[in-house]
Amino acid sequence: MQLERYRGIIPDWETFCDTISRPEPSTIRVSTQRIEPDDLLRRLTAQGFGFEPLPGVDACFRVTERPRLISNTIEHWQGLYYIQQASTVIAAPLLAPAAGERVLDLCSAPGGKTTHLSDLMQGEGTLVACEVNENRIRALLGNIYRTGQSNIAVVAGDGRTLPTGAKFDRVLVDAPCSAEGTLRKRGGKLPRRGVKFLKKLVRRQENLLRRAIEMTRPGGTVLYVTCTFGPEENEAVVSRVLEDAPVEVVPIQLDVPHAPGVTEFEGETYDLRLEGACRIYPHHLDSGGLFLCLLRKLDEGVGAVPDSDEDASELAEPSHRDDGWLAVPGAFPGGELDEPAARALIEGCLERTEAEYGVPAATLDSLRWMVRGDSIWAHNCREWPMGSWKVGGHWRTVSVGFRGFSPDAERVLRPTNDLLRHLTHDVTVARHDVSAQVALKLLQGEALAVEGEETGHVALGLAGELIGRGRVKNGALRHQVAKARATSLRTILERAGLERDALTGQPGASELG
Repeated sequence: MQLERYRGIIPDWETFCDTISRPEPSTIRVSTQRIEPDDLLRRLTAQGFGFEPLPGVDACFRVTERPRLISNTIEHWQGLYYIQQASTVIAAPLLAPAAGERVLDLCSAPGGKTTHLSDLMQGEGTLVACEVNENRIRALLGNIYRTGQSNIAVVAGDGRTLPTGAKFDRVLVDAPCSAEGTLRKRGGKLPRRGVKFLKKLVRRQENLLRRAIEMTRPGGTVLYVTCTFGPEENEAVVSRVLEDAPVEVVPIQLDVPHAPGVTEFEGETYDLRLEGACRIYPHHLDSGGLFLCLLRKLDEGVGAVPDSDEDASELAEPSHRDDGWLAVPGAFPGGELDEPAARALIEGCLERTEAEYGVPAATLDSLRWMVRGDSIWAHNCREWPMGSWKVGGHWRTVSVGFRGFSPDAERVLRPTNDLLRHLTHDVTVARHDVSAQVALKLLQGEALAVEGEETGHVALGLAGELIGRGRVKNGALRHQVAKARATSLRTILERAGLERDALTGQPGASELG
């Protein structure tokens, strides 16, 4: 494909060409379940970073000054923000999920839009994140665990073949595409895609959108998104679906620069309602390209979506309850333990955590727990669609929330690093908050002397957040942070330097021993 073919549909062509010739600035989205934006910016600006708000999008900021890569900070390692392309942060707020709803992300890796949806849901309700590629699933899980999301259930499978019994309030279809909108990563050049590839791709996109509509309840919404310019993958796909699917286009209104959808291109015409779709070009947000089309699922015989703001607000009303949804059990289906045995195991671990770490019982009870294999998972999913998603299909459940307890070397179930990070502000006993210098020594394998401490497990804190577990034995403290996470944090500390206060924007933590 040649970029010149889009001259007629991209407004302000010269500005567009100038923008794609320049490197794209970095943008961060604050993990609002974890930290207030002002608090995060204060910590990062103390380290020499500069920011400006992204107009029209809450809790998102463009990086204007950086002493090093924005990924090389303790705060990023702790999951307090997500580095996300500015154009893509438009998608989740446009779908507008509410706390307690049932939401499906049909093509979810690597997790930028998924974790954004969870933040908008305030961690309440159920967000099913589907991904077919195993390598991308690992990246998705890493971002979910890093940002501490507890209401996400990850499913491995092809979104085109997911069961359709249980219905969702909102579905995101971030469809695989030719990725022309990311051309700034290639110096302004489009990726090379053949005709055969494109034909196969658009069939997949259409099938994904049709399955998303099938899985949406009447009155629910579907957001179709690609990061490409070609109408063949955007308006043409939606136009074919509009011919026979029970949906209506919801005209998009944004507070950021954008262009309307196109209804004609290279001799092809598309449904006129697609003018209500949205195109974001690189020069709009100094970012990448994005196409978005919002659809509403109709009941049989229901007419067009009302135009008034008052009537349109009905789209955000809580869903009715559909068949196929069940409460998430305490014992994973098909496991070795039955429900009473699983509950007894869970209660024992919670009581020990309350006693050993001082975590209030109410905090632990605010999470839901499920025994799976040799671990106990912590989550906040009120329900899941397993009433109609029968085990044995072309999909599998990868995770629900995150591992809360896993066996140590003595096969004793201990709080995981992820659980301790989730409980950061509630751990008041057996807690060691250390400076960056001490943390680096621990991560480098040193044992540090600790006076007046009995043998046992402790929680390690850095810059106000727990980083994982440690152990005191014979007066010496060693870290038990998972190897991969310990390696990445050690690298960040080494690259960032160890000047007192500069790493965190807070008073330096005291040394141990």
